[in-house]
Amino acid sequence: MTRSLSSENQPVWHDAPDPLYPPLAETIAVDVCVIGLGGSGLTCIHELLELGVSVAGIDAAAVGGGAAGRNGGFLLAGLAAFYHEAVAAIGRERAAAIYRLTIAEIERMAAAMPGIVRLTGSLRIAASPEEAADCNAQLQAMRADDLPVEPYYGPEGEGLLLPTDGAFQPLHRCRLLAEQARQGGALLFTHTPALAIEGTTVQCPQGRIIARHVIIAVDGGLERLAPELRGIVRSARLQMLATAPDPACSISRPVYTRWGYDYWQQLPDGRIALGGCRDRFAAEEWDAPLQPSAPVQAALEQILRERIGSRAPVERRWAAQVAYRRDSILPIARQIRPNVWAIGAYNGTGNVIGALCGRAAARAAVASDLELIRLLDGAEGG
Repeated sequence: MTRSLSSENQPVWHDAPDPLYPPLAETIAVDVCVIGLGGSGLTCIHELLELGVSVAGIDAAAVGGGAAGRNGGFLLAGLAAFYHEAVAAIGRERAAAIYRLTIAEIERMAAAMPGIVRLTGSLRIAASPEEAADCNAQLQAMRADDLPVEPYYGPEGEGLLLPTDGAFQPLHRCRLLAEQARQGGALLFTHTPALAIEGTTVQCPQGRIIARHVIIAVDGGLERLAPELRGIVRSARLQMLATAPDPACSISRPVYTRWGYDYWQQLPDGRIALGGCRDRFAAEEWDAPLQPSAPVQAALEQILRERIGSRAPVERRWAAQVAYRRDSILPIARQIRPNVWAIGAYNGTGNVIGALCGRAAARAAVASDLELIRLLDGAEGG
């Protein structure tokens, strides 16, 4: 069964009704409860199934209903910070290790879902002389560590080509991961918010899950589910739009520019998906309702018309919520209380690093394997 399809505040990725998973309506007992059925949570569930434990996953909305199914569809290696910034912040060895792991994760996604993932590479394009100099600093740092990068001069402008990056249909990936997890034995429940976590029991509106371990795997709103992280994590609204197919435009790779604040790609069917401009209206975007706003949408449409040069009509406008970490460029991936783990706060680029965090949390919770989680956050808790 599926739910009805509506285009209001729906991402371009939402091209079919939501698969119907039931809400939780009883008390169940499992080894691990995962809260959040986005990319990181579903990757975590897959890792837990491989580790041989029983798993229940819940989501307050639908599968991929949060940022995991409402983002720009970019698969970017590394952290949200540009590579040379990561080296300065966390050290060369750690930055390089994370970057190489994310390259491997993108390759893993592409091998598992060839119809969903496209290994296109991505472009970082400079919007100013200062940004061009910064692109050169990134180029030199990546070359020093033998990471794949090329200088780029093309119709989009001057910048960098990151050849191992890609593009994908994020909602399709979430839905496929969920179905695979269900077939693998996971119990999945949608429209089932976590009202409280009492020890390792998760209270929901019509039932509860008694677990040995709980993993909170959400990005936007993480600080509400994990109040220990208030003051460290804050959520913001990101906005996007998408056009009708535009045969007059040819954008072969995902593009991000103006220090990563603006980004777009052209889908295989010719539609253009464009997001960004949050920094221009930053005060209004923190903790904002999940509806597109007129000022940001007008700024996005100006980029569409003047920078990209598309005259195609805008067919969809949507918003999502993501979390940013205030004290570090690293994501949150740690134990926040006994047997309760939290992952999220990917700083705007969680499609790849979030999958790694999902794997890390599963290994740490069930197998006491802390190597990956220490690399990704370093504050795994006790």
